[in-house]
Amino acid sequence: MSSQAPAPTSTRTTLLIEHRTTIAYERPVTASYNEVRMRPLTLPGQTVLETDIAADPCTFRSEYRDYFGTAVLGFEALTPHTELGVLARARVELSPLQGRSGGAGWETLRAPDLQDRMTEFLMSTPTTRIPEDLQALATDAAGTAAPAAAAEAVCLALREQVEYVTGVTGVHTWAAEAWAERKGVCQDLAHLAAGALRHLGIPTRYVSGYLHPSAETARVGETVAAESHAWVEYWCGDWFGFDPTNSIPTGPHHVIVGRGREYDDVAPLRGVVAGGGVSRQQVQVHITIEG
Repeated sequence: MSSQAPAPTSTRTTLLIEHRTTIAYERPVTASYNEVRMRPLTLPGQTVLETDIAADPCTFRSEYRDYFGTAVLGFEALTPHTELGVLARARVELSPLQGRSGGAGWETLRAPDLQDRMTEFLMSTPTTRIPEDLQALATDAAGTAAPAAAAEAVCLALREQVEYVTGVTGVHTWAAEAWAERKGVCQDLAHLAAGALRHLGIPTRYVSGYLHPSAETARVGETVAAESHAWVEYWCGDWFGFDPTNSIPTGPHHVIVGRGREYDDVAPLRGVVAGGGVSRQQVQVHITIEG
């Protein structure tokens, strides 16, 4: 019999997240300049208790918040190397959000002052632009519902049409390409949902973070393999998260790292190198429920 205690039934959950990325190069890299977006944010319902990011090699580093408020570690490695490693660790306490209003109507969303304030989350990018048949599906799914109900209905209808399949798409795949295949992963579903909801006039942002893959059955102290995850947040009086991959509203096991218009705004690791040749990247994410 396991000595581990069952996962707590408290409304508060603490997760330990470890995200390790290793890049191996065919030839030595003489210089490397990188940005890391792996540090969770402290937000309502989400408190970062402890966090650290280590990069090796690293000759200089600086930390800042980007335009969308995501925590960024910028670092350079100016010593020759054939492998680059980044390890991000965070301990995060999560709790349900309370007292939010989702009652904004279409007249509120169509008001010029709100459209001006939310312009970046109402305009489609080349990545999130959707074809006419998906626009029609979004319109039909929304029907005459209020924005909050319409947004959820669109996400659910979209998921029914797109199969979750790894390896079919990549980080640079456009939403229209994933829709043509009717296959993709979480970032594709988030791009598709963002494009569909923006088409209806609902401000929508792309969210990058983590999701415990088996939180309902995991036990305290049990470490499980996970992945980076993506979902959307739409505005209808307040920001509400919805995970189109799993067809559920976001809950106390979703950890937010960054927000933006699309994946490119919140990529966990990006950089440029001098030399190196062909590279191979390995990513490992582990999550442990601590309490």
